[in-house]
Amino acid sequence: MTRRPDDNHVGRRAYSTFAERYDAAAPTKPHNALYERPASLALLGDVAGLDVVDAGCGSGICSEKLARGGARVRGFDITPEMLELARKRCAGLDVAFHQGDLARPLDWLASGSTDAILCSLALDYVEDLKPVFAEFHRITRSGGRLVFSMGHPMRDWADPRARRDANYFTTNRWGLHWGGFGEPRPYVESYRRPLQDILNGLSDAGWRLDRFVEPLPVAEMAAVDPEHFAELSHSPGFICVRAIK
Repeated sequence: MTRRPDDNHVGRRAYSTFAERYDAAAPTKPHNALYERPASLALLGDVAGLDVVDAGCGSGICSEKLARGGARVRGFDITPEMLELARKRCAGLDVAFHQGDLARPLDWLASGSTDAILCSLALDYVEDLKPVFAEFHRITRSGGRLVFSMGHPMRDWADPRARRDANYFTTNRWGLHWGGFGEPRPYVESYRRPLQDILNGLSDAGWRLDRFVEPLPVAEMAAVDPEHFAELSHSPGFICVRAIK
């Protein structure tokens, strides 16, 4: 069988195995619905009347929210199974989807064609962020904004079982079996890197850092998932960043 160039993409390989289970759980899963997503969308702000790119859109959960908020949305993802679910979720809304890879040029998007970009928990699957930030900068209009979220760089280094013998100052690939999405537990690989590489890569691409957030879970999570509410109230799991062109 002929392999496509992106068959080895860590995100595609993982999410293609549990796309439907992800789509069923993620809209209400506390880490997403009551922690990362509210923080990222708050940073993005009002999108009514704006052209917005949902980069690494997954099954279209944020695309739907953006469109219902009045945005004209163009979403893309590398995983066909996710895009199929996204098209179903956003049927009838002002959303267009494209299969695309964050690690490659976004050549179907014209320079200066978008007012805002949202990239929610997708950059962890890209080894080199510099070309991504450069492409985001190219397609955004002057004064436009980029909001992205990622795993907190220090999250795993606080736990020697996750850190093992890796070096914090290098980009390294690692994986674990995820809970919360049913059985069999999906094995998901991603890249972790030092905070300086994220922020300096952003600046080198021409972005101005506007807001850096280590989010707290919303109050509702205390009743829904008290264990993780307590954990995330004392130690962050993600970072959320807003930058301006």
